[in-house]
Amino acid sequence: MPTRTTEAEILTIKQVAGYLKVTERTIYRLVAAKKIPAFKVGGTWRFSRADIDRWIKQQSMEGLATGGDGDDTVDGQSNDGERK
Repeated sequence: MPTRTTEAEILTIKQVAGYLKVTERTIYRLVAAKKIPAFKVGGTWRFSRADIDRWIKQQSMEGLATGGDGDDTVDGQSNDGERK
């Protein structure tokens, strides 16, 4: 049986929230806005760790390219759910 690598790991909403250090609600908002790579299995959202890692790199590069100000809000709310 092959060993499970981090690259092939599939994560739940809760695991992605923990990995990104945000609330589960923030992950649901990102998914609804199609701003984070996700797919459904049996009606529940799942995430490939490899896709999430690529997404993180992409977000970092876009922030550098645009001179991002660190505003990581979704629909006018910060990752901790507070209004900006």
